[in-house]
Amino acid sequence: MSSAAPSTTPSEAPARRTGTGAVNLAGRRAGEVAMLHSWELVTAVDGPGTRLTVFLNGCPLRCRYCENPDTWRECDGVATSLDEVLELVERYKPVFDATGGGLTVSGGEPLLQHRFVERLFTACADLGVRTALDTSGFLGAAASDRLLDATSLVLLDVKSGLPDVYRIVTTRALEPTVRFGDRLSARGNRMWVRFVLVPGLTDDPANVEAIVDIVGRWSTVDRIEVLPFHQLGRHKWHELGVPYSLESVRPPDAALLADVRRRFSRLGVPVF
Repeated sequence: MSSAAPSTTPSEAPARRTGTGAVNLAGRRAGEVAMLHSWELVTAVDGPGTRLTVFLNGCPLRCRYCENPDTWRECDGVATSLDEVLELVERYKPVFDATGGGLTVSGGEPLLQHRFVERLFTACADLGVRTALDTSGFLGAAASDRLLDATSLVLLDVKSGLPDVYRIVTTRALEPTVRFGDRLSARGNRMWVRFVLVPGLTDDPANVEAIVDIVGRWSTVDRIEVLPFHQLGRHKWHELGVPYSLESVRPPDAALLADVRRRFSRLGVPVF
């Protein structure tokens, strides 16, 4: 989950429908085609420097605060070839070189289309372009060592520290994310950890402390971001006709934010 909702619509993205459905399916299985929602060029949001952030469709989680429910279904994306995305990467490479930026792949959940991400990141490594993977970690087992070898940074979204709260937030289990973080730390993959602070949902001190304990065992975390809940994506739920359970929830106040950030600061890494 990116910290900023995609602002570029699919019609503005570099996506073109490539051939027949059968060809697209074969291309997707081979990692040559992805179902893409949109892309945008942003600064210091989805990793260091100026980022080309590509949003892929499809996600197995159903987070109650999701900003982009329009990315949940893989079939709603636009079939886009690897070459089309690489054309964008090459176009903006001078900007990446000047700012220390690079490519971020987000979603949805990008590891739902892990073969495409592997090929894309491997090609970026050959081009000398830094890469970032924005993921919940729930499908971390699908990420090959080759994909992770070509990943400069993982933006790991830890949505809860308590298994029961995690399931309430996402409808899924916490353990795959923890296992993925353990694997990244053991491999030496650099991480930025993200946590969305939602009053009445994820803000219980026991839940926050459980996240602190989990993150504290990962030696490759360079940064922790406590992201305050907002309702900027609420209209998308309404447009899709999906009930939105957080209508009455307001963003966390300054005191709550400061308390949670203080708890994470004990880990000795920068907290934002």
